Amino acid sequence: MRRFLWVSLASLALLGALATGGFFVYQASLDSDIVRLPAALPTSQEEEKQRPQPKPGLGETWLLVGTDRRAAGSTTGDGAGAALWQPGSQRTDTIMLAHLSEDREHATVVSIPRDSWVNIPGRGRAKINAAFSWGGPALLIKTIETLTGIRIDHYAAIDFKGFATAVDAVDGVDVDVAKTVRDTNSGTTWTAGRHHLNGEQALLFVRQRYNLPGGDFDRIKRQQALLKALSDRVLSAGTLTSPAKVDGLLRAITKSVTVDDGVTLAMLRSSLIDLAGLDESGFFTMPTRGTGMEGQQSVVYLDDRKTRALSEAIKTDRAREYVKRTGPGNSVDEVR
Repeated sequence: MRRFLWVSLASLALLGALATGGFFVYQASLDSDIVRLPAALPTSQEEEKQRPQPKPGLGETWLLVGTDRRAAGSTTGDGAGAALWQPGSQRTDTIMLAHLSEDREHATVVSIPRDSWVNIPGRGRAKINAAFSWGGPALLIKTIETLTGIRIDHYAAIDFKGFATAVDAVDGVDVDVAKTVRDTNSGTTWTAGRHHLNGEQALLFVRQRYNLPGGDFDRIKRQQALLKALSDRVLSAGTLTSPAKVDGLLRAITKSVTVDDGVTLAMLRSSLIDLAGLDESGFFTMPTRGTGMEGQQSVVYLDDRKTRALSEAIKTDRAREYVKRTGPGNSVDEVR
């Protein structure tokens, strides 16, 4: 109910600002900002036969990918200075499944560690982020669908630069750090307590893995913490009652993302609203059973049984029952 009221306020604020008849022009302008990748989802009839089949009434699942080439400019959205995917050049530092329940009252976000040792169709076993490097979004989606049995309905990619722009559009976000820690790579020290981050600081926060006790696992929690902080900020009165901030946020998102060609502006906006106000209990890391070495590579081994259980809960739109049965996932209100 709280989310509905705030979103209604935002809609009224924008409609009031656009009451002169510019609303449809504004909609068209936002839609033209969105960059769509025609082959993001598997497209051939043969591939479609091999995919998990759609089952109406069980919610919707998005694959959210964060790319990071450490490039000077954008690598996704309309600011990309090169092809939206280049074989071997773009990494997926962030891989998340975001499931929106059918009643749109609950969202579940599951991060898949980028070093997960999985079967990549047609390639054999490798780290999951190699799927994106080798075959782009389509191969990554095929890999995840094979791993989980969950059908990916839509795809969205944003590079870290675009995420920083979104953070700045809402005047920054708040995160809580449990204990003082120094990033030995960037030289940044995060003192224990609350931090208000601008876009550039948010990048430093989510990129850190050195000197964190859990390494990449703690970085995943930081990524989720920032996503929750952004969603909380989106629902704040200071954002949603300001037409300028609502417009800035929508512009930042639509100009920074790359999506599959089935995504409309209304669909993207609706999904952003559904993800706003995320409950902390809905954040998970795909269950693992430890790390190890494959040749010269340090890898993460997924726990097959627990992965199947979590995947089944998402596939059947029963994530809330899963949380009641197993307990909440990652604690992201305060992170290391």
